Amino acid sequence: MNILELELLTDTLDEMELFYNNVIGLKTISKNKSTISFAAGSTKLTFRSSNNLKPVYHFAFDIPNNKLLEAFAWIEKKTEILEVIPPDKIADFYNWNAKSFYFYDNNGNILEFIARFSLDNASEKPFDGSSIISVSEIGFVTKNVSQLSDEMFNKYGLSVFSKQPKLNKFIVLGTDTGLFILVEENRDWYPTHKKSKSFYTKVVFDSDGITKEIEVSG
Repeated sequence: MNILELELLTDTLDEMELFYNNVIGLKTISKNKSTISFAAGSTKLTFRSSNNLKPVYHFAFDIPNNKLLEAFAWIEKKTEILEVIPPDKIADFYNWNAKSFYFYDNNGNILEFIARFSLDNASEKPFDGSSIISVSEIGFVTKNVSQLSDEMFNKYGLSVFSKQPKLNKFIVLGTDTGLFILVEENRDWYPTHKKSKSFYTKVVFDSDGITKEIEVSG
């Protein structure tokens, strides 16, 4: 699965552009009074203006799997990287064969740079924003994780991620290149104490060569 487009909400449209341009190094590809879109590798990342909703999301960017420490140093110069198990700031997802680190954007969204060692995506280019491969994860918040998982399987054919066993309040759907993280409402967004809540989310994704779309009203 590949996430082709991701659309989220923000109360601070202009500030988002400054952060995503200057901190993450994403290029603005379109902008008007109500939306702004960035090129995040192969994913079009769009923020739509909202009014005092204070939306908070968790999503992840895939980076070349030989660039984790270089990306860490590059981001650390611009913003604070979050501790996972203090004092460590790099998470080791042994079962996933991946490592990552986390930081907030200007809206308080929990962003993640993740290197997946099962993928053949190493790069010799010095790391910058153009090194980002895609948005590879987006969190969906629900009152019933198992029910939402079944609905996504029945409607979109999305299966449970083979490297992550199903849990009652946490289920991951998709493949190494694109994942939907289903969590129960008011669960802590790892590695923070921010409580998960559902906000408008639109995802256009490719699954088995077929383009599909999910839109959640929040």
